[in-house]
Amino acid sequence: MKFEPLTESYFYILLCLYDGPNHGYGIMQDVLQLSDNRLRIGSGTMYGAVSNMIKKGWIIEIKGSDEDRRKRLYKLTDQGYEILSNEVIRLNELVQNASKVMGR
Repeated sequence: MKFEPLTESYFYILLCLYDGPNHGYGIMQDVLQLSDNRLRIGSGTMYGAVSNMIKKGWIIEIKGSDEDRRKRLYKLTDQGYEILSNEVIRLNELVQNASKVMGR
């Protein structure tokens, strides 16, 4: 399987699903918190990215509980976990190499 670098939005969306299912609004709020309010994902970006990641097989939509029936919940697939893990490895390598060159 070939891995492509993730956009920052894709990375954070996958990261927000790492610990379990979440709905779109919850993901958008979690991204704000994780990025210290630096990255704001709008609903258009969110649902476009989610749709694309469903097509790629990285996430799936699951049914919520009775009280949350109207909310769409998303969950990482095994492939989604693999994509996220490989991206973390790639990003760590970038930071390590930059640190070597910059003498830190």
